[in-house]
Amino acid sequence: MSIQAVSIGKVQCGPGQPLLWIAGPCVIESHDLTLRIAERLRELADCLDLPLVFKASFDKANRTSGKSFRGPGLQAGLRTLEAVKNHTGLSVTTDIHENAQAAAVAEVCDLLQVPAFLARQTDLIQAAGRTGRAVNVKKGQFMAPWDMRHVVTKMAEVGNSRLLLTERGASFGYGQLVSDMRSIPWMQDLGCPVIFDATHSVQMPGAAGDRSAGDRRMIPYLARAAVACGCDGIFLETHPRPDEALSDGPNMIALDDMPALVRCCLRLREALSESK
Repeated sequence: MSIQAVSIGKVQCGPGQPLLWIAGPCVIESHDLTLRIAERLRELADCLDLPLVFKASFDKANRTSGKSFRGPGLQAGLRTLEAVKNHTGLSVTTDIHENAQAAAVAEVCDLLQVPAFLARQTDLIQAAGRTGRAVNVKKGQFMAPWDMRHVVTKMAEVGNSRLLLTERGASFGYGQLVSDMRSIPWMQDLGCPVIFDATHSVQMPGAAGDRSAGDRRMIPYLARAAVACGCDGIFLETHPRPDEALSDGPNMIALDDMPALVRCCLRLREALSESK
């Protein structure tokens, strides 16, 4: 099945398009910090001519502990994301967890993201699809790549073909994920551009007792491997000081380390294009 490029605000993702970058902090920790991170990413996008979508969550509903920081909530979070969009000109995305959130989020965001734990929630996927916005569904850690065909079908049932699929690792025993790079071409066979989430793939769910751990040293290895395997985009969560982040710090890349990794991935992408 041929892959159709997907438009996301001002950028495109898919065959014949530059490598898409979806990047930002795990969660909106504060309005000002989120804007500062977005400004840095805007500068990087301008410097390297990157199609970049800014990502930050208004609510981290899938936390290990009920006491963990979750974010500012829907209304305050959307105000921050709208400010990012207006101030930087970047397209923006965020997670939705409930059907009722889809319409409100679609008024601000160019791309709606369905978290991996919710990848089989038919009503949620179709609520996102009915907004007409582009939708990114992360493959569940418990799902085979070919099972994402059901997501494609559910979106088609509501008349939306603007779908990205994201690989973010599969459960491998307790507290570990493994990334099978064959997932990239297998999911592309479903007719959708495929994003590789290089930061959640290094997560160690629940490994820190009341929160998840991770090994950010592995992020560059996995990102480079995914580009070599032909992914259409890379998802990276980033923070100025990951060790001080309020959510998913162990598996976020430091903002200062992003440019080198991006440049390396672009060189790999260029080499692959030259070899065809």
